[in-house]
Amino acid sequence: MNPLTILERLGRAVLTALALIGRVAMFTARAFSHILRPPFYPREFAQALLSIGWLSLPVVGLTAIFTGGALALQIYSGGARFNAEAVVPQIVAIGMVRELGPVLVGLMIAARVTSSIAAEIATMKVTEQIDALVTLSTHPMKYLVAPRVLAALITVPLLVAVGDIIGIGGGYAVAVKNLGFNAAAYLQNTVDFLEMRDVVSSLVKGAVFGVIAATMGCFYGMQSGRGAQGVGGATKDSVEAAAILILAANFVLTGVFFSI
Repeated sequence: MNPLTILERLGRAVLTALALIGRVAMFTARAFSHILRPPFYPREFAQALLSIGWLSLPVVGLTAIFTGGALALQIYSGGARFNAEAVVPQIVAIGMVRELGPVLVGLMIAARVTSSIAAEIATMKVTEQIDALVTLSTHPMKYLVAPRVLAALITVPLLVAVGDIIGIGGGYAVAVKNLGFNAAAYLQNTVDFLEMRDVVSSLVKGAVFGVIAATMGCFYGMQSGRGAQGVGGATKDSVEAAAILILAANFVLTGVFFSI
């Protein structure tokens, strides 16, 4: 293949990626600008709170408790090779609060909420309901996007906090029931080891991941093509983008909070 053709294709791909990043950044900025300006739609906001927050609790809780229990077993098994079984409470706590809790909750929200938002908004676009909103002098960004982004910004950190607690509880249950740890000593070691910076980083990650998940769902829903294929493509692309951005943001935020 001609080297110039390869360079041309590479350049086109880079320009396309940069253009997409620019569109997402502008979309996010417009979403936050509409959050801060009236009119507000409390009913849409309340429904988003229920869908993103309350209805996500079961999947978050189940994910966290099994992850915490498995983490305790793995740390105990690995620590036994170096006579370091006693570090199970500390490592479970820091692992859940710093990394596994926020990331797993973020990915669950991406799987559940981002796909739902993208499919809902894409379907509204296909059935011309968004055009109807414009006809009724209702801004789609303010009515559809702003309430969902704000609800995710508020609820996902709370889900992360709940997931952290349940995950630590799962590790506690396995350690006390199966591994012979003293219950009071386990809890005391957990409390003594965690720092305020660990908790703050977990909540900040939750807020960022929530915004990413909701924004990607809204963005790809608004950009959806026509027909059933367009709805499916928007849903798939939104989840992929949200998951990748959540993992990338986790890397950046971990560096910000815990860089030496």
